[in-house]
Amino acid sequence: MGKITILVVEDEAAIQQLVSYNLIKAGFHVTCADNGEEALECLLQETIDCVLLDLMLPGMGGLEVCETIRRNSEKNGRYIPIVMLTAKGEEEDIVEGLEYGADDYVTKPFSPKVLIARIKAVLRRSYEKQKQEEDDQGTIVVGELEINKGRHEVMLQGELLHLTMTEFGILALLASKPGWVFSRQQIIDSVRGYDFLITPRAIDVQIFGLRKKMGDFGTLVETVRGVGYRFKSIS
Repeated sequence: MGKITILVVEDEAAIQQLVSYNLIKAGFHVTCADNGEEALECLLQETIDCVLLDLMLPGMGGLEVCETIRRNSEKNGRYIPIVMLTAKGEEEDIVEGLEYGADDYVTKPFSPKVLIARIKAVLRRSYEKQKQEEDDQGTIVVGELEINKGRHEVMLQGELLHLTMTEFGILALLASKPGWVFSRQQIIDSVRGYDFLITPRAIDVQIFGLRKKMGDFGTLVETVRGVGYRFKSIS
């Protein structure tokens, strides 16, 4: 397998060189673009595995570039992780970036080591998401519970459960490996595609709602104190 290729979209030469140097040092292959139009052209010409995108670009802005990449990924079926790298670090800027389709947000000034770690994290999540999507048409059956991932339907004792997207994602994750304990962070990473703003506290609330909808079978979703949650093994 060849090296992972990172597209660095940054108009400031000094920052572009600094980021490229550290990415190459970390074992990545790097392609650079000075503006949004050049970045989109690179994506057409090369196989890019991750985009490091500045928000404040000349001409086509970073948010528009991000939105275009996401729109194109829906057409060609290939998801490319995007990490925004920018001086705009206010909460509303971060939320806006995530809403436009970014996978993570790093503010300037930044630590090269932290930046590399964040890139590796989004690449890992992207790989796991791809594996999950490849198995989306599968069905999980545990006892009287049947989860059809292709249809996003859950049947319990032959009755349809009306779950939110996040509740469905959590249940499908836990039921895929009965007895396996998932930390709150693992659950957050798994369902991140449904809601970027999910927090550990929000996971607890979702679990509470899920158990309530499952009625007496809600006890199958067990709390492992200090760790997270698991789906009870059924012998």
